[in-house]
Amino acid sequence: MTDTSVTLSDAAAKRIAAIVGAEAGKSALRVSVEGGGCSGFSYKFDLADSAADDDIIVEKNNAKVLIDSLSLIYIAGSEIDFVDNLLGQSFQIKNPNAVASCGCGTSFSI
Repeated sequence: MTDTSVTLSDAAAKRIAAIVGAEAGKSALRVSVEGGGCSGFSYKFDLADSAADDDIIVEKNNAKVLIDSLSLIYIAGSEIDFVDNLLGQSFQIKNPNAVASCGCGTSFSI
């Protein structure tokens, strides 16, 4: 059976809570997968005000992430992390389904 869960690191949860808390009317970070990018698929991050009927909701501490059921197929079993290093700050998805990814970590292939 495929692991359909998506988890948040402590750093990601803290950053998501801070970003969403600073935006009036927004309640969650939406993570989706779309075609494109240098490796075939790319991750998209948006702020959302409410969940759709087919959304999977991932919560940790005061952070909430929404993932639509179609995108979940591609990122099931992944961990969403927030990295702050010399290259900058970014959300990164540690995706066990990806067989290849680009250097910047924003696109992948399966």
